[in-house]
Amino acid sequence: MKSALVKIFFVFLLIIIVFAKLSAQDFEVAPVKLEFTTEPGESQTKTVTVKNHSNKKASFIFAISDYLPSSAGAFTYLPPNSTKRTCANWLNINPSFFELSPGDEILIQIGMLVPNDQYGTAWCVLYIQPTQEQTTWSVDKNLGAGVNVSGRIGVMISQSPKSNTNHAIKISSMTEITKFGESERKFSATVENLGEKITKVKAYLIASNIKTSEETQFKPIEFETYPKMSRTINLSLPNVLKSGTYSLATIIDYGSKYALEGTQIIIEVKESGQNPSNLILSSDSTKVK
Repeated sequence: MKSALVKIFFVFLLIIIVFAKLSAQDFEVAPVKLEFTTEPGESQTKTVTVKNHSNKKASFIFAISDYLPSSAGAFTYLPPNSTKRTCANWLNINPSFFELSPGDEILIQIGMLVPNDQYGTAWCVLYIQPTQEQTTWSVDKNLGAGVNVSGRIGVMISQSPKSNTNHAIKISSMTEITKFGESERKFSATVENLGEKITKVKAYLIASNIKTSEETQFKPIEFETYPKMSRTINLSLPNVLKSGTYSLATIIDYGSKYALEGTQIIIEVKESGQNPSNLILSSDSTKVK
């Protein structure tokens, strides 16, 4: 009986703690991504809506952070104005502090004033956070756009002049990375952003049977690449191909205005139970007609 009461007490305590934590984080921010296209020497303003969903009056402040993308697609968060491509100092936030009663919302003006000599792409992240949370600079490295961590919501901000049309993406170094025991074969490739824009990319596998010329295209993955940086992508090959020799290509598509790019290897698909093998490796980036 005593043991049962103790269990009930701890369950009740856990519910109270979880409810209190959710209540402390109960606010909404939209949108969670702002893309400015301001020309050098000019300004542009966008708006963000903050809404208080809690049953208590809440005060909010802002914090800004720089970040660096890794080749795996993760972000490393850094103090504001500490990286080459920061736009942290170009922002003007109005109001910079505000209070919201339960159910109320407010439009926040986010201004971007670009220096005369800045023609490239820059970025940062803007946090909206309740004042009851700690305001010291400490960023969760797993934070994604719009994800609420410790009472914060991050808005990803980028700036690139409208006149900047320098898109250039290459792909190379396709290789198999399948590990023993995995149910599907896996492949990786390196995608390089040689341009000056944050570019959205689709990548997909196409398997062409060398003997029959039959082609099979697989579901794409989508990701972003950052200027003058590389990104390693991983793709899975579903177990739907018949036995035979295939040209397996990774194709990237970054817009209808640009030619498809690809890299390929030759693989052998064997019957179930036999070990797969690669025959020839070619990792050059080539345009696909």
